[in-house]
Amino acid sequence: MNYYAGIDVSLKESSVCVVDAKGKVVREVKVASEPEVLVRFFGGLGFPVSCIGLEAGPLSQWLRAGLVVASFEVVLLETRHVKAALSAMTVKTDRKDARGIAQLLRMGWYRPVHAKSIDAQDTRALLVGRKLLQGKLLDVELSIRGILRGYGLKVGEVSRGRFEARIRELAAGHVMLETVIGAMLTARATLWSEFTKLHRQMLKIARADRICHRLMSTPGVGALVALTYRSAVDDPTRFSKSSTVGAYFGLTPKKYQSGETDRDGGVSKVGDAMVRTALFEAAHIMLTRATRFSSLKRWALGVAQRRGMKRAKVALARKLGVVLHRMWMDATDFRWGATAMAT
Repeated sequence: MNYYAGIDVSLKESSVCVVDAKGKVVREVKVASEPEVLVRFFGGLGFPVSCIGLEAGPLSQWLRAGLVVASFEVVLLETRHVKAALSAMTVKTDRKDARGIAQLLRMGWYRPVHAKSIDAQDTRALLVGRKLLQGKLLDVELSIRGILRGYGLKVGEVSRGRFEARIRELAAGHVMLETVIGAMLTARATLWSEFTKLHRQMLKIARADRICHRLMSTPGVGALVALTYRSAVDDPTRFSKSSTVGAYFGLTPKKYQSGETDRDGGVSKVGDAMVRTALFEAAHIMLTRATRFSSLKRWALGVAQRRGMKRAKVALARKLGVVLHRMWMDATDFRWGATAMAT
């Protein structure tokens, strides 16, 4: 008989439920959220578990990797599907969630989530850290401008290299401002230094990666966009068709049809927001800054004439995701003629 296990992961302890092929609960327990503890539990059951399911989350990939090393069949479940399936329960507990996950696994009513490779995880960590430092750096600069504005001191347009000198010039002679702004400028200098380190590391990885080089042959796609896209896709063969990439990153319209009601909505915005943003920015660059024309840009400008520039950028972002996947699969550079168009 086949047995299925569902794990509801929490920071300290995880609820585990094992059911048989008929859905009967065989074992329920709470164990520490550590791979070796889970391996010990499943190894001591006395019967083989056909499949173990975990809802995708911050700890799930780490736990999955430990279980896979121990030769267990493990699946990460799509969070939205799990939430929808378990929302019918009037009482929500970790124990019931583990039961629900086990039953979903038994019935096959779930969508598996791709488990990223170690390299993709490392790259993703670098990109997330870089983005965080960049955001905090901008927050500090805007806060400095806001504080000075309250005293009637206007910074104006200034390059990042001259920013500190300009701020110190404005704050000179005001004791409190010199104290407050001085501390903020010190924090800014540290943020800028650490951000620069991560940015250079990102460029180094992109330059050394031949796939990123190929993706960067596309107008509007630089090192950041290429590396973001590469780390998110990770394994291009998991998409049976290139056309599904746009939907995977939430760049296709939502649709609601029931009875006499049939309406299309905006883009779904599901999936990786970082990739969606990167593709949109690449589309913006292609449409507004790229000087050399391509059939892809010509197509997007046609959409802009009919539907407006904003919709054209979204449509081009979706198309770029498709084209980049096709380039990756076919091992070809960007083609500027009509053959560059992919569906």
